[in-house]
Amino acid sequence: MSDFSSLSPEYQRRAVLQQSASEKLFDLLPIQPSDNVLDLGCGPGHLTRRIRELTNGTVVGVDPAEGMIAQARQNVLDASISFYVCDAESLDSVDVFDLIFCNSAFQWFRNPGRALRNCFRALRAHGRMGVQAPARADYCPNFIQATAALLADPRTCATFLRFRSPWFLLETPEAYADLFEASGFVVRSCQIEKITEFSSPARVLEMFESGASTGYLNPDCYDVPLPLGFIENAREVISRSFYSQARGDGTVAITFYRVYLVAHRESSDG
Repeated sequence: MSDFSSLSPEYQRRAVLQQSASEKLFDLLPIQPSDNVLDLGCGPGHLTRRIRELTNGTVVGVDPAEGMIAQARQNVLDASISFYVCDAESLDSVDVFDLIFCNSAFQWFRNPGRALRNCFRALRAHGRMGVQAPARADYCPNFIQATAALLADPRTCATFLRFRSPWFLLETPEAYADLFEASGFVVRSCQIEKITEFSSPARVLEMFESGASTGYLNPDCYDVPLPLGFIENAREVISRSFYSQARGDGTVAITFYRVYLVAHRESSDG
């Protein structure tokens, strides 16, 4: 997963998109009053705090970004919630949780198969896991269009050709279901939704900065060193594209494809 530490101070304010998408996941994955819950990819802890309000069981938040966990511990002053720096590929809990809540994090998993096997082991018999995440290669056509503009600008073209996507994105609900079932899960529901909203270009840029920028503007996602000024120039090009996408009323019709999946561990032996 890309390091979100630099983003952590502003993430909760900017990440309205991720938070609104989480509402459906809460509906699909109702938390019971005694559930032990793992918030996988908890970020600064705003959803972990909400999970705490829904259960008297154990609540744990983990995230691979040290900055996000530091922010969570600062934001959520509740000693009954434990926060740890950990990624899904390193999760080593066994038969601990009744529910794993994973909102807007699955796309960052480096080894999804290994991560899901760890999640399966971490759940108790009849435990549940829910995922909400971007899906499809064209997960946000507006972002794809904006970053494609980097190839048309002489200041950014040569470098952006060396970009390597850090995201794990599948094209169909069936592909996501197959992945979970290969790790022992029984998939109860899986769908990819197309979501369109209307926002100002400035707000679209803020959405971009709340997550996608940590891939597109991350030096670790390029197989060459980033030249001086590349990030600043790239932000200028991307911002200009968002403004060019505005309709007559000044708003951008921004579209996202998101997968919503609920899977169960049916028994102690899988």
